[in-house]
Amino acid sequence: MNRIWVVGEPYAPEENTTAYYLTQTAEGLAKKTPVAVLCGQPSYLSRGVRAPVTENRNQVEVRRCRGTTLDKNILAFRLSNMVTLGTSMFFNALFRIRKGDKVLVVTAPPTLPFLIALACRIKRVPYYFLLHDKYPDILVATGNASEGSIAVRLMKLLNKWLYGGAEKIITVGRDMEEAVALEPGADSERIVTIQNWASLEEVSPTERSENELLKELGLLEKFVVLYAGNMGPPQDIESIVQAATKLKEDKNEDVHFLFVGAGAKKNWLEGKKEELGLDNVSIVGPRPRTDQTNFLNACDVAVVTLVEGMKALAMPSRTYNFLAAAKPIIAIVEEGSEPAIVVEEENVGWVVSPHDPESLLKAIEHASNLRGDLVEMSERALKAARTKYSFETALAKYTDAMEVGDG
Repeated sequence: MNRIWVVGEPYAPEENTTAYYLTQTAEGLAKKTPVAVLCGQPSYLSRGVRAPVTENRNQVEVRRCRGTTLDKNILAFRLSNMVTLGTSMFFNALFRIRKGDKVLVVTAPPTLPFLIALACRIKRVPYYFLLHDKYPDILVATGNASEGSIAVRLMKLLNKWLYGGAEKIITVGRDMEEAVALEPGADSERIVTIQNWASLEEVSPTERSENELLKELGLLEKFVVLYAGNMGPPQDIESIVQAATKLKEDKNEDVHFLFVGAGAKKNWLEGKKEELGLDNVSIVGPRPRTDQTNFLNACDVAVVTLVEGMKALAMPSRTYNFLAAAKPIIAIVEEGSEPAIVVEEENVGWVVSPHDPESLLKAIEHASNLRGDLVEMSERALKAARTKYSFETALAKYTDAMEVGDG
């Protein structure tokens, strides 16, 4: 029996964002056609959890491949994970995928699509390449590699081979689609944008006055600006801190900044809070997905951000869950990027350039001073989540792109 194979390292019970989207996609497709998954053991937010090597989970046959699950914050350990798991997944794909199958492979980890594409070419089965992040460009944008380095040039050369052999290239943003269309080996006819979606089954608006996190932190009387998610090199956390510093200097005690999450910049953030005495900043560690309705509703306005140079390279999926929580959004991103398009198209907030804390401050002050406007923005945000950015909308696009029948 022919199957669709969904291939990526993270998968449930892993709780990170990519795992959520891969799991939902696989289980949605499984309602229409047989689906199997090749993945690894949890090594992100749920590292240490040991899931069954094989299991049938919600009509999906899941096979977890062997590999190290060391701390990804240490470069040598991250590389070990990529090499050991990648090798294991390659041989599993080579021996388990059959003629007539189709393969959906995601950029997690970034080396995986090359290995799976090779297996697919050997087995002569089509592969569909899902770009959550565009490599190697993202490494250059975040300062982790130089444009002219051997590694970057090699990956671009391999990308030509990878793009050229894909049945379809699936991007998560319209800006990314335009950028990929210009890449050697890619062409616009084989590229389709399928945005990620709001977790409407997990996130919904709640009364601010009843929010447990705001109560716990004593912030019910404050105007709260929330950043929730990864605090890593791609995020312009610095501009938010500069805005918080300016408001403290101006003795504006009404606005409070709440950070929820973890990442490479969290230690820097905690250091700045202590160094500058930012009592208008609260920092909370990562919360489980099951607590999203609580922490996403712990604000008056939410922030999504990417550093300069990240346009067309990634899309902060938390954007859609802020919509589901009916929150106005300040997007610290480049114009024309997918987050900017969503915010402006739906008229649910403000777009400010990265590394421009003065413009960010103006947007925050505008939101704080015109709170009546936030009610209408909230209504539009929730409507967009339910109509344009739902799982059902995305699944229909996947079934169309992969030519999945109803049988």
